Amino acid sequence: MDELLKNLKISVSDSLYLKDPESSELGRKIIGSGILLIDRIGFEKFTFKKLGVEIQSNESSIYRYFENKHKFLLYITSWFWGWKEYQLTFATYGIDGASEKLLKAVEVMAHPVEEDIRFRHINEVALNNIIINESSKSYLTKKVDEENQHGHFMLYKRLVKRIRDMIIEVDESYAYPYSLATTLIDGALHQHFVSKHFKSITDCNDQITPSEFFKNMISTLLNMNYGKE
Repeated sequence: MDELLKNLKISVSDSLYLKDPESSELGRKIIGSGILLIDRIGFEKFTFKKLGVEIQSNESSIYRYFENKHKFLLYITSWFWGWKEYQLTFATYGIDGASEKLLKAVEVMAHPVEEDIRFRHINEVALNNIIINESSKSYLTKKVDEENQHGHFMLYKRLVKRIRDMIIEVDESYAYPYSLATTLIDGALHQHFVSKHFKSITDCNDQITPSEFFKNMISTLLNMNYGKE
């Protein structure tokens, strides 16, 4: 496992870029600075012209890597889900108990994000803010079906399937494993959002985390023993 993680690279679909940003120092700078800029000013105000100013490069140099800012958002969103899959694999490696493995998966998906030193050009905390606040803009479009056919959401769907498999391992009779997996992944993001912006409509706060909420919900649905000792 350590040998595998040493040379780890998150593989994002090549349909999302014109030139692989991981292949050059400029490309990695575009990704890292672009994430920080979107986190700071929001996706609506984000432009390649503004990013060019940030990295002290021509706007045209960014267009050599990405067709437009929508593809850039799809790229960093996809990278995030690939990173989450890596985290999930690493965190659950060596756990034999199905229930314990699923509860660890809940922690991975719902706990606040910390920076990962293995990917020094990407600020995962800033990227997580974007996923919470902006990621729905990557798929709430008229072209979502076309983009899905091109594999743009492959890493997200693969992560859902991993968690679905863990749910089935705990309770193969449960009828809605895919729906529960997507509820966990997307619901965790939503609870982080509403606990910051709409505090009156969530029970999550400084004492009750989204992780605790989803552990309780999933363990209740699947008749697990979490919190019953």
